[in-house]
Amino acid sequence: MQRFNVLTGELPGRQDRSGYAWRGRGGVARELGLRWFGASVYELPAGQWTFPYHYHHGVEEWLYVVAGAPSLRDPAGERALAPGELVCFPSGPDGAHAVRGPGRVVMFSGVGAAGAASVSVYPDSDKLGVRPPGGGPDRLDFRRGDAVDYWDGE
Repeated sequence: MQRFNVLTGELPGRQDRSGYAWRGRGGVARELGLRWFGASVYELPAGQWTFPYHYHHGVEEWLYVVAGAPSLRDPAGERALAPGELVCFPSGPDGAHAVRGPGRVVMFSGVGAAGAASVSVYPDSDKLGVRPPGGGPDRLDFRRGDAVDYWDGE
């Protein structure tokens, strides 16, 4: 059986974008042999966000606070979290969220039955993101205003 320690495990990944800087380890669940469940660990400096405020269609997520005092923004506003807290984000607008440091957190996700595609929605920037299994050239982000009619080009 594979193991990973969320308290002390190595976090080789980095995001250095201003406002969204973190160290992390994505794909922890895959490393442990799971196919239909995802987990990533993030260590956030003070004031840094994991990702922009968003929600998913077709994916549920959970946040577990390992250490520190991160803040959670969700549809009810922003509030402080403490180690040991577990927060669930359902699929759809009620599950919108963003996490800001300082702290170490684990994000768990149901990656969909048999790796089904999902859609990410970013309300603040009015963007959508198409998330096919495995990524690839069809992993796209676009603004709602760029949408075309279904029959356009046919």
